Amino acid sequence: MILLKSDIERIKSLGYDESFFVRKIHGYKALKNINGHCVFYDPSTKKCRIYPARPLGCRLYPIIYDEERGVTVDSYCPLANTVTRDELRKANKVIEEIVSELLRS
Repeated sequence: MILLKSDIERIKSLGYDESFFVRKIHGYKALKNINGHCVFYDPSTKKCRIYPARPLGCRLYPIIYDEERGVTVDSYCPLANTVTRDELRKANKVIEEIVSELLRS
């Protein structure tokens, strides 16, 4: 999951050190994964440890940006078929802003 500067600052404000949850990939900062899942996923509760402060990309998921298809739904997500056209349309504007911010970084 790609992280915006605002995502990193919000998570750091919870007391987490950036080195704990950030990795660099293709010139961008992204959430680290451990054992095949997000560093903030708690396997014992099967919940996100930082859910109220989760990154914007996590909030939009399963709506994603695909370089070839643009804004779309992640077909690997079990809830992919629950996304409405209206949700996809609304997320499109937000994701365009995210991509624009990332390209400016």
